[in-house]
Amino acid sequence: MPEPRPWVLLRGLGREARHWGSLPGLLAAATGSRIYTPDLPGNGRLWRQPSASSIAGQLGQLRQQLATTLRHGPVQVLAISLGGMVALEWATHHPEEVASLALVNTSLAGLAPPWQRLRWQRYPALLRLLWQDTAMREHGILQITSNLPARRQAVLHDWQQWQQACPVSASNLLRQLAAAARYRPPAAWPRCPAILLNSQQDQLVHPRCSQRLAHASGWPLRLHPYAGHDLALDDPLWLAQQVAGWARHAAEPALAIAPGEYAAPPGAR
Repeated sequence: MPEPRPWVLLRGLGREARHWGSLPGLLAAATGSRIYTPDLPGNGRLWRQPSASSIAGQLGQLRQQLATTLRHGPVQVLAISLGGMVALEWATHHPEEVASLALVNTSLAGLAPPWQRLRWQRYPALLRLLWQDTAMREHGILQITSNLPARRQAVLHDWQQWQQACPVSASNLLRQLAAAARYRPPAAWPRCPAILLNSQQDQLVHPRCSQRLAHASGWPLRLHPYAGHDLALDDPLWLAQQVAGWARHAAEPALAIAPGEYAAPPGAR
């Protein structure tokens, strides 16, 4: 049998590959695929580079990183939040390179108002993040993006260490925010198989954003009942299982939209 197509995992605003935690391993085990976790410039290994101030610019930087991989054929893309916008841009303008899409908690201008794309209640906390020291910034990010205290506590020290080693500058955060704020739906939706996954208790991005994206695109939507915005942190096993199960049956729409089974891990509220 041919080797399954690889998965490329794209993180969101100010996050890097290490923030995926256990998900790459879980997805590899569930799909048998190779997993690639590149960083967008300005984040992680590329923290010294300026972030592009547009989603198209971020995509150009990403494709340069993956040029060798792409020579072997198209990839599957799992992306969260801002990373989902980059993935959508990729599948729209380079369809020969993207075999399928799985977008997590993604929002688009024009489909949802700004106060839903970033909940207005979180504006003060987000502004404070730009100027806080490393320890306080990562603590604040976890408070906003994870709903599970046990998960937050388990990763806080590592996240603080990563930010100290690879600090995301305030200017790069602002460029990424500007790129995300301006990104609008494509004139025509990509024709590759796609699925949307959404946290119903997302405290950062309103769940209606994913609902409206599902309505506009016609793509199936899977709902998680208790996770926060960082679904990969709050329930990575559920995310890997949902994506792997959908990918096996992507050519069968009736199966692709079947509701998922939920099993709350320890620490769920």
